[in-house]
Amino acid sequence: TKEENIMEKPLVSGIALDKNQARVSLSGVIDRPGIASDIFTRLADNSVNIDMIIQTSGHDGQTNLDFTVPKTELIDAKKVVETFISNDEIKEASYDECICKVSIVGVGMKSHTGVAAKAFQTMARENINIMMISTSEIKVSMVIDEKYAELAVRSLHSAYSLDQ
Repeated sequence: TKEENIMEKPLVSGIALDKNQARVSLSGVIDRPGIASDIFTRLADNSVNIDMIIQTSGHDGQTNLDFTVPKTELIDAKKVVETFISNDEIKEASYDECICKVSIVGVGMKSHTGVAAKAFQTMARENINIMMISTSEIKVSMVIDEKYAELAVRSLHSAYSLDQ
């Protein structure tokens, strides 16, 4: 009924931007039970906060692992990663500080389809490449090149009619 629609929370209630992120990309990670536990436990022991994590199963007994950390903790993260490289458990690592995380947030998202698709379409229309995606019931986060931060936020505000 119309009354129910009026009471419903807005689909997307806000856009969040985090420019204090760095991306860590690990390739050729030895694919064994416990490797993720070992890496992230060592990072935690070194007070490195982890935000997004993406693992892609590899081939030939190896996997790739990408995650984001606060820029201020990247040096500590690198030190941890280097120990795994020297132990031949990670083939190589790369780091990118010129990224940001842009998120669409809204409690109405979990009961509607196409919310994430609209965000991805908006990025595509602006020719912004998405490097990483993370979702929850109330948030879709995308890691993009930092130089597109403001364009992404403006475009998403417009796409979800938040600038009225």
